Amino acid sequence: MNAFPESNHLFEESWRVLKIMSEFVDGFETLSALPPAVSIFGSARTPATDPSYISAQRLAHRIAARGRAVITGGGPGIMEAANRGAHEAGGVSVGLNIALPQEQDPNDYQTHELVFNYFFVRKVMFVKYARAFVIFPGGFGTMDEFFESLTLMQTLKISPFPVVCFGVEYWSGLIDWIKRVLRDEFNTISPEDIDLFHVTDCVEEVVEIVDGFIRGVRPVGCGLPEVTGHGAKLTAEGTRQGVTVRRTIRKAISPDEPAI
Repeated sequence: MNAFPESNHLFEESWRVLKIMSEFVDGFETLSALPPAVSIFGSARTPATDPSYISAQRLAHRIAARGRAVITGGGPGIMEAANRGAHEAGGVSVGLNIALPQEQDPNDYQTHELVFNYFFVRKVMFVKYARAFVIFPGGFGTMDEFFESLTLMQTLKISPFPVVCFGVEYWSGLIDWIKRVLRDEFNTISPEDIDLFHVTDCVEEVVEIVDGFIRGVRPVGCGLPEVTGHGAKLTAEGTRQGVTVRRTIRKAISPDEPAI
């Protein structure tokens, strides 16, 4: 019988922190040596005969042929298409695989393969080492990456970079809803926030947007305020340090209300 169950629990929690740290270390060591990279997202369910798969493969081939690394989630579908295109171009093809309760087989086109247990560590790698996001039709995970990138830019936590949504038919309904409901009816986003992403059906246009940004001739996010001073300093995970939150201390306004 364990006489110190609480101590054992704290011990396990401490070791979990070290496990998390080890995933960061593996990711940083592997990805920091790569050329400028583009993260490509999309559904794991997309078959090889689908037009989106073919476009993702073509796009990644073009990107890799220009000396850029291609980063995906390492699985099937659009991820496989992008890794395949980069691999066939003789380029750097990175897979950031995730351990799931129902096993997802990694695709066979990865030149650099990492496996993560923690989604949040994996997501840091996508953002920290990508100079652009290209987002193909996908499910909840794809939407998560899309909105996370917009949130990080909108809040000025990262410098703006291209976010390109590929597939006008797939994205048009969501974009229309964002404009009509979030921007116009409820005013929960600013009008210029719509300019944080671009929608297209053209592989060549994506290549031009991404390559122009990496070469420094095609800026994005021009409507965002400039960040200077201490708040602009970059942290180890690739985000801006920002300004420290200050808590307001006030006295209780009544005997029954605790002070904050």
